[in-house]
Amino acid sequence: MSWEIVIGLEIHVQLATQSKLFSGAKVGFGAQPNTQTTLVDLGMPGALPVFNEAALRMAVAFGTAIDAEVCKHSVFARKNYFYPDSPKGYQTSQMDHPIVGLGHLDIQLEDGTTKRIGVTRAHLEEDAGKSLHEDYDGMTGIDLNRSSTPLLEIVSEPDLRTAKEAVAYMRKMHAIVTTIGISDGNMAEGSMRCDANVSIRQKGQQKLGTRAELKNINSFKFIERAINIEVQRQIDILEDGGHVHQETRLYDADKNETRPMRSKEEANDYRYFPCPDLLPIEIDEAYIDAIRQSLPELPDQRSARFVSQLNLSPYDAGVLSASRGLADYFESVVTVCNDPKLSANWVTGELAKYMNQNNLEIDAIPLSALQLGQLISRIQDDTISGKGAKTVFDELWNNAGEVDTIIDAKGLKQVSDQGAIEALVDDVIAQSSKQVQQYIDAEADKRGKMLGFFMGQVMKASKGSANPGQVNALLKQKLDALC
Repeated sequence: MSWEIVIGLEIHVQLATQSKLFSGAKVGFGAQPNTQTTLVDLGMPGALPVFNEAALRMAVAFGTAIDAEVCKHSVFARKNYFYPDSPKGYQTSQMDHPIVGLGHLDIQLEDGTTKRIGVTRAHLEEDAGKSLHEDYDGMTGIDLNRSSTPLLEIVSEPDLRTAKEAVAYMRKMHAIVTTIGISDGNMAEGSMRCDANVSIRQKGQQKLGTRAELKNINSFKFIERAINIEVQRQIDILEDGGHVHQETRLYDADKNETRPMRSKEEANDYRYFPCPDLLPIEIDEAYIDAIRQSLPELPDQRSARFVSQLNLSPYDAGVLSASRGLADYFESVVTVCNDPKLSANWVTGELAKYMNQNNLEIDAIPLSALQLGQLISRIQDDTISGKGAKTVFDELWNNAGEVDTIIDAKGLKQVSDQGAIEALVDDVIAQSSKQVQQYIDAEADKRGKMLGFFMGQVMKASKGSANPGQVNALLKQKLDALC
């Protein structure tokens, strides 16, 4: 049976305000439990919320960045439910009148095509506290530091059809919110996380299948894994003649499985009603326009500039512009060495590899853009080979230092003297009579691949210091002359 996957994402973005959504308490990660709270956050009787206008500006900035409707009239509502980490017995959110209405986001697919994903809404809401289950001898501790932290919940249309599309959408959202500066996007700390609504249906069917909601996924890797494992679970159930139940599920990364948390509540169970303690938000076009004009260069705009001005491939431009920090770093490297293509190769290649291996973001790496730019400059002027440059890169990453000092200390300067290189080439040819004869006997179109042996011997003899370009050219010239 042929199945179609239907996915919608609810992305929760923690806004980069200095204080909470409805109180003056500090926002921050890692503080001692219950040290960043006020009477408002604790839900104490008589404590009244005061709306943080900085959160409004950030929400409007997001709306303009995705070309969405920014609503001039929005209302806070109470979402009623009981849970220990919500001392008020409700969450202040938005329901019928969100701050951001219909919009869209274009994502790049693996085949190079673009797909438009609809954004249903984005609304402001406060985060809940956190239940702590460890170190309490069978009891639960409550940390309310996170309570009333400002969130922007971004709800997509059910337009995503694969786990990879969901990841691409999430990455694009991450790029936008970090570029416009409304969130640090740190998924490990919960600054950005998502719930995935996943269902399947027979291909050609219009009616949506029964969905399961996968809660609080906090990495791009886990988004893909969780969706794929949930899709397979639902297929297995339906192909065995069973029925998928609407429920909330949790993804267990250690076991690579989803498991039920609770049956899915319907929206009306929350008994939404306008919050009596908060006035409606009223903004005008001038307010929206001022924020729109203040937006920085957006990821798609930056990517287009990298292609048109720096002659990068659309793929490289897309990778580099997906992160504001990475794009800034790349442009700083280019400023030093003035070689966009080579800079892109090193940033998306060697640098990205080391970042992944060490689980580091660009702002935490030990290698400055100046150092990488200087290293690339030494490749350009033939001071070192590409292989030697990787040695220098590793030294810079692990032990710091200066590019030229490391090159000298490790004896990595290339030999570019024509006479010296020619002597090495002649010696290798003289000692490789068997391989030379094979080269002579080979068809002309096969000889290019056979140069590798001779290149290896020359580079070995020079201890890697000979200029590879010069070696290759001389070898071809001299060997072809024997044919």
